[in-house]
Amino acid sequence: MQGVLTCWDGRRITLPDVVRWKFQYGCGTPCDSFQLTCLWEPGEADVLAEAVGFTASQDGETVFTGVVDECERGWDSSGGTLTVAGRGMAARLLDNEALGADYQVATLEDILRDHVAPYGIPASVGAELPAVPNFSVATGSSEWQVVYEFCRYYGGIAPRFDRYGRLVIAPWPDGERRVLGPDAAVTRLTLRDQRYGVLSQILVRDRTTGAVQTVENEDFARRGGRCRRVRTMPGKSSYQTMRYSGSYQLERSAEELRQLELELLGAFTAWPGELVEVHLNKPVGRGTWRVAEMVSGMDENGTYTRLVLGDPAALK
Repeated sequence: MQGVLTCWDGRRITLPDVVRWKFQYGCGTPCDSFQLTCLWEPGEADVLAEAVGFTASQDGETVFTGVVDECERGWDSSGGTLTVAGRGMAARLLDNEALGADYQVATLEDILRDHVAPYGIPASVGAELPAVPNFSVATGSSEWQVVYEFCRYYGGIAPRFDRYGRLVIAPWPDGERRVLGPDAAVTRLTLRDQRYGVLSQILVRDRTTGAVQTVENEDFARRGGRCRRVRTMPGKSSYQTMRYSGSYQLERSAEELRQLELELLGAFTAWPGELVEVHLNKPVGRGTWRVAEMVSGMDENGTYTRLVLGDPAALK
């Protein structure tokens, strides 16, 4: 594992030998995070306080790009250590409040120009999102909330950051799959079915006209789900906006209906969004899943990867 810090003035600091590390990845909020502990000896010039950026690579491949939140160094009877912790590039959008605004018609280009580009974040766009009439940015929203609402709420695409620090706006890839067969080094497995909080029906009501649109999770309702919510929209909401709202609420609630948690030996065995086929000796959890969260680290017991897998149809 090699870590490199980037200072605000462009200087780069290669971290010394890493003795312990942990990287956590997800599909949005909370954003990705990291923590590394290195062997350390004080130098003449303490430039670590100037570090703002971080990248990590494993066997020549970039595994994390983010920002530095905390840098801690010192020594005791065991020697000197340096610990660096931080978050992924989504932190720049989460930490900054958006200026309230009303767009007559908002396009993805408008959103990227006004709410992403000012923070030096590159974007990888692989989907066509519709223009949204009368799109409003609420005062107090974070820049991430603006991007997420535009992409996920109206376009059906969950924006995310990859390990290279890019904002990705594209459907999850459904091509190559990772296979966990009978010989996979799985050390722990938990299959969880969680019905609580999953919605079967949304009633979306227009505050002014009183018009109501009904959106249902037909599959969950067919299997006995009975959990309804009523959402009141601002006055004069369009039919399309009301439908977007109802579908969005149903989809978010269904993301955790069924989850499979795995722990494996080895580092970075899968990445968020990838499809994983599980065919272990025991029949529990067999089938095709999508990685919703991943944690990979190294401690005194060696390297490991923990995966939270979900239904590919629910993770969009």
